[in-house]
Amino acid sequence: MIKRADANGVESYRLTSHPILEIEERREITFSFNGREMKAYEGEVITTALFANGIKVFGHHPRDNAPQGIFCVNGQCSQCMVLVDGIPVKGCMTVVTPGMRIESCEGVPELPMVGRIPRFGEIPTIETEVLVIGGGPAGVNAAIELGRLGVETLLVDDKNELGGKLTLQTHTFFGSRADCYAGTRGIEIAGILAGELNGLESVTVMLDATAVGGFHDKKVGLYRKGGYLLVRPRAVLVACGAREKTLAFPGCDLPGVYGAGAFQTILNRDLIRPTERLFIVGGGNVGLITGYHAIQAGIKVVGLVEALPQCGGYKVHLDKLSRLGVPVFTSHTVIRAEGREELERITIAAVDEAFRPIGGTEKAYEVDTLLIAVGLSPVNELYEKLTGFGIDCYTAGDAEEIAEASAAIFSGKITGRRIARAIGYDIDIPEEWERTAEVLRSKPGWTGAYEPQKHETPIYPLIRCVQEIPCNPCVEACARQSIKIPGDSIMDLPVFEGECTGCARCVAACPGLAINLIQPGYNTERGTSLLVLPYELDDGDLVDGRIVKTVDMEGNDVGSGRIVAFRTSHIDDKRKLVSVEVPKTEAFDVAGFTVLAGEEGSGGTGLDEPIPDETIVCRCERITAGEVRAEIRAGVRDMNILKATIRTGMGACGGKTCTELILRLYREEGVDLSEVTLPTNRPFVAEVPLSAFAGIKARK
Repeated sequence: MIKRADANGVESYRLTSHPILEIEERREITFSFNGREMKAYEGEVITTALFANGIKVFGHHPRDNAPQGIFCVNGQCSQCMVLVDGIPVKGCMTVVTPGMRIESCEGVPELPMVGRIPRFGEIPTIETEVLVIGGGPAGVNAAIELGRLGVETLLVDDKNELGGKLTLQTHTFFGSRADCYAGTRGIEIAGILAGELNGLESVTVMLDATAVGGFHDKKVGLYRKGGYLLVRPRAVLVACGAREKTLAFPGCDLPGVYGAGAFQTILNRDLIRPTERLFIVGGGNVGLITGYHAIQAGIKVVGLVEALPQCGGYKVHLDKLSRLGVPVFTSHTVIRAEGREELERITIAAVDEAFRPIGGTEKAYEVDTLLIAVGLSPVNELYEKLTGFGIDCYTAGDAEEIAEASAAIFSGKITGRRIARAIGYDIDIPEEWERTAEVLRSKPGWTGAYEPQKHETPIYPLIRCVQEIPCNPCVEACARQSIKIPGDSIMDLPVFEGECTGCARCVAACPGLAINLIQPGYNTERGTSLLVLPYELDDGDLVDGRIVKTVDMEGNDVGSGRIVAFRTSHIDDKRKLVSVEVPKTEAFDVAGFTVLAGEEGSGGTGLDEPIPDETIVCRCERITAGEVRAEIRAGVRDMNILKATIRTGMGACGGKTCTELILRLYREEGVDLSEVTLPTNRPFVAEVPLSAFAGIKARK
């Protein structure tokens, strides 16, 4: 991790500046970890405070003494368990308080002594017309639609602020300006939606509240601030979002190997720089965007691997990384992670058409963090429980279908009205809403080659958008209405036709940073052209006269250019517009300038089989692939038997992480998955301390 010294000269890993995020002063408090006094900021969770002090290992597992670090940073596992005043808690969900005594969790914690058996009383019950579970873009927008109709609505979320993953997104969004705030940064959209919700009298928001189960009497259990209560709704919307999928390979359980969402939480929410050298697995939008966020914070992104022949995320996201100098290896995967207490080294390799590593292609890199961004799974356990008990239940956002946040926003709007209509409110759902939602859920479409359009005007935009994605901010940004989408869908590619004033509003508005302005005849004596390029990194190196290494839209070397000016965009004060003078012969090729130097990996160690026996597949209980294979080869086809015999799925995550990995082992053993019985979900989808049922307040 990158060390910085605070005002008192104490080493810290906190961000002190950021090109997008505001770094505000916060009240400092003191706590202790293993007897050592440390500083935190008021309101921080334990894991954040420990990371800020350079601590990434929080204890050791009782089964094999393996080091434990963060994994989900979302309260769905127990990798971050620590002891607070002798009581085990999840570090990522527990706020630090002044004087808190925290200890690492070594082995099995001892149960605290109690003087008497607590008396269990009546559990309080509240009633509401609609219960919305999840305060992300889908849940909040559904609640807004319900609130506008005057529907009594209770929205609950397990975090201390609304917005869900929007609060982690520093980039500007794609989609339609009119329908889902396209061109606005996710962190700003979260604030806009929370503001709309707060003005609706019929909506009650309950934060720090986890919906933990549904029951036959059609009630839903909530765990909030150490207490437990029940809600009896007429209808329920489950909008809990998604959880990250993971991979199994030797060393995948080391501290330093975790999900991209966890990284964004630490970096963009908590303002901690958690790594110095980062590698990413997965070329979807999550992996590509996270790499860009890392570079914005001054973190070295050593490389990215994608097992498919091409990255599945938006090409403009991929191009941003490539232009900045991040090596992207398609048809590659990570095959090994190594380190003593924390990650120190990874090995990648090329894969064949069956995704098997190809011997002799291994490359090793020294890194301290490996982000897994290989897809998302809907968090829909509650939906299955509630519908099983006959509760009128709906889903929206990623809990319904994995898509972009812009799609979740619109999904929530539609579902909110659908619920209102189902419980008796007279409200229409416009037909065009369904069509818009379908467009916003669209995967990237046709991708063509870039062919620069040359015009006679002195200055005009070069639009480097060559892939069909739902996006239109550039159209509305043009003061002369000279940028148009020729078809009737925002999936169609924009074109420039008409006059250009050189205002650069289109450069500032494009979410993909895919538009430049060109002035072909900038200096006829020197034979140069001028390009206006978007820039969202630290502007400390933007010095007039600086010579930069220019690249094309896909990161290939072009030549060099000279910075002649830079300014802040007047429509987005977080985006700089950099004017670069380049040779006229290179002008139509240049799309940016690189900031990172690539690295060559050294030789690495290969694999003998797809998932070696020693690989951990159940992180909570530390169960290996070999242990699971032995049961499969013995004829076990019911995963509930695996729970009973080797304890897979019996940990704090309730099988949410290991189930897909175990199913992969079944496939590798040649077992048809139709023969496999999935594990039965627990009555509670999250842990609830017994003290909560007795009305004894405990730490959340």
